[in-house]
Amino acid sequence: MNRRRGIRSLCCAALAVTAVSLSSTLLAAEEVKIGFLVKQAEEPWFQTEWAFAEKAGKDKGFTVIKIAVPDGEKTLSAIDSLAANGAKGFVICPPDVGLGPAIVAKAKANGLKVMAVDDRFVDASGKFMEDVPYLGMAAFEVGQKQGAAMATEAKKRGWDWKDTYAVINTFNELDTGKKRTDGSVKALEDAGFPKDHILFTAQKTLDVPGSMDATNSALVKLPSGAKNLIIGGMNDNTVLGGVRATETAGFAAANVIGIGINGTDAIGELKKPNSGFFGSMLPSPHIEGYNTASMMFDWVTTGKEPPKFTAMDDVTLITRENFKQELEKIGLWN
Repeated sequence: MNRRRGIRSLCCAALAVTAVSLSSTLLAAEEVKIGFLVKQAEEPWFQTEWAFAEKAGKDKGFTVIKIAVPDGEKTLSAIDSLAANGAKGFVICPPDVGLGPAIVAKAKANGLKVMAVDDRFVDASGKFMEDVPYLGMAAFEVGQKQGAAMATEAKKRGWDWKDTYAVINTFNELDTGKKRTDGSVKALEDAGFPKDHILFTAQKTLDVPGSMDATNSALVKLPSGAKNLIIGGMNDNTVLGGVRATETAGFAAANVIGIGINGTDAIGELKKPNSGFFGSMLPSPHIEGYNTASMMFDWVTTGKEPPKFTAMDDVTLITRENFKQELEKIGLWN
């Protein structure tokens, strides 16, 4: 009798081991899918993020479902579509950061994990949703690098701070924008730039016409001895508009240094042989695409949640001398 019980126990144990082994094999064989949703799929920046997210998928063994979400309706519909296609989670750069609460609610309803990239979710009161994992630029630190690059170029040209002034186009309503320009000004001051030679002017809109208007309002306040100008702002367009204003005001390109942030909006200007727009701080969409996709994969397969905030301050100064080569490196040249 005892012998039969022993044999029965061994058989049960063997079946249990076989079941666990089979379960593990099936789990390992199951295709892992994650979504990668972007607001402007036609933009080179997001094309690069997608390409490197797919590279992460090939390296680690998961599939990336790419969906363009230009508005709120398509965003929420895309989340339903991801769930229907078996995705476990998604990375998103939303068309509107104010959609954050709706995106999180829709993700939870579908049992999906969510991570934001580039643009951080805000709640109904306009505050960052810090409980949602996010990867994006370290605004203040990138601004510092912008300001340091402007100061370095001015010194390279032999400019005297006595007859050099800076016009900083601000958009303090946007936290990211304020941090960038604050960082830029801090770096200028650290380089010895006189505080009373910095003119701040608020933009009404974050585009080239808006920055032209803002810069024009500052230029009329310059003293007659102002010979050289530094133009700063939170992105390429805010600096491009400022440079346009200096051209209209009669400043030669050699007496203007404008450096933007983003790189992709400055390509057309950098193709020109001569302009007061000197360069741009190019972030790393290839790193952001690869890392966020990898983080989401780890989260859905191992339960390792990404950090609440991963700050990216890896930027490269692109100028007329190197912009083509630097853009080619990360697939942004066409």
